[in-house]
Amino acid sequence: MIMDITTLSQVLKDSGVVGAGGAGFPTYGKLSDKADTIIMNCAECEPLLKLHRQLLKVHAREILKAFDLIAQTLQVKEAIIGIKEEYKSTIEALEEHLEEFPLVRIHKLPGVYPMGDEVILIYEATGRVVRPGGLPIECGVAVFNVETLYNVYRAVWEQQPVVDKCVTVVGEVEHPITVRVPIGIRIRDVVAMAGKITTDKPVYLLGGPMMGSFGKDYEPVTKTTNAIIVLPEDHSLVYKKTNRFSVAVGRAASSCCQCESCTDLCPRNLLGHPIQPHMFMRAVANKDFQDLDTYLDTMFCCSCGLCELFSCPQGLSPRTMITEYKNALRKAGVKPPVVEAGKVKKAREYRKIPEQRLLARLGLGKYNTPAPLDDTVRGGAEVKIKLSQHIGAPAKACVKAGDQVAQGAPIAQAGQGLSVNIHASIGGTIKEVTDQYIIIAG
Repeated sequence: MIMDITTLSQVLKDSGVVGAGGAGFPTYGKLSDKADTIIMNCAECEPLLKLHRQLLKVHAREILKAFDLIAQTLQVKEAIIGIKEEYKSTIEALEEHLEEFPLVRIHKLPGVYPMGDEVILIYEATGRVVRPGGLPIECGVAVFNVETLYNVYRAVWEQQPVVDKCVTVVGEVEHPITVRVPIGIRIRDVVAMAGKITTDKPVYLLGGPMMGSFGKDYEPVTKTTNAIIVLPEDHSLVYKKTNRFSVAVGRAASSCCQCESCTDLCPRNLLGHPIQPHMFMRAVANKDFQDLDTYLDTMFCCSCGLCELFSCPQGLSPRTMITEYKNALRKAGVKPPVVEAGKVKKAREYRKIPEQRLLARLGLGKYNTPAPLDDTVRGGAEVKIKLSQHIGAPAKACVKAGDQVAQGAPIAQAGQGLSVNIHASIGGTIKEVTDQYIIIAG
């Protein structure tokens, strides 16, 4: 199958296909004739997440067809699957079908963090360095994750919009599992699919242990919900990730010894990006505003969390502090300075962080157990579907309370600018419509 960019873009926009993780960038916005290389991201960036390798193993041919369709549409020179070398059974499933897709090759990646960060992945797979603050397309590359490509396949070959999501449920649960659930189902209903909770005071980490955030059990699953990690309230990771900014600044002022470990192990710094966490810590701790570049350079941080959850020997919080300043600068309308990357550091190869060491440091090793994929859609008597589940403009509701809708029917139209449609994840009655969400009762 061959489609032109305009036609494929419209199909993906109408079907509500966005990045199935991260910020949820609308996939049609990545389709550009400036790309000469596309990459499938199966690095499973965060520890404990299982869904991408599992989904790719089960649906290898379908996902390869979608990947090849994008390659043909964009007329790229090469389509690369970036996958960790330890995902042996998934690689075998891919190799069974590779002969059908001559543009596609597999690039095996080491099991280190944050290999799934697209800037790191692009360098590993192509040797190209994305400009600090720039987009992959500037160096001729577009990156798509596994579940996004599966949703592309379903949109094009099955005319199926995005109405469900794969979610890995691990941690303090009886039976860790990866499930497919309707978008809008509550977190607690997804966790219940993994059996009993095995801690008295659970907290819910939505996403991976490094970049995820804590949420409430009544919150809904969105198009970007990849994992729910159930942890005991007194786990050390909970304490570290809920540290207040004012406390983090005070501890930095009293304890930071400028050992530079945070900078030495910073993945972006090692690629030549001008982010130096230790210099930022020094400036904030001493209220030193002489060199404003130290603060502006926070905008080049990828928030991977290594500096505060692995690197710092004193358990300080560079990422928390950097994020506070970075967000304040963005809110004030400050844009990242235009700079070029320096040379890739020679020491980079020796400063990669193995995932097993990271898991041990986080105290999560015991949770790294199989979470088998149940690929049938489960649950969903009532769903709360957010109208903003992606970067760009929120969708606008096109239904009203009392309307009857079938599963897959459009319930919100793409907003002006970068946006996509949103669809009913279950059939039923529209119970409530606001400018932020739609509730459907089955």
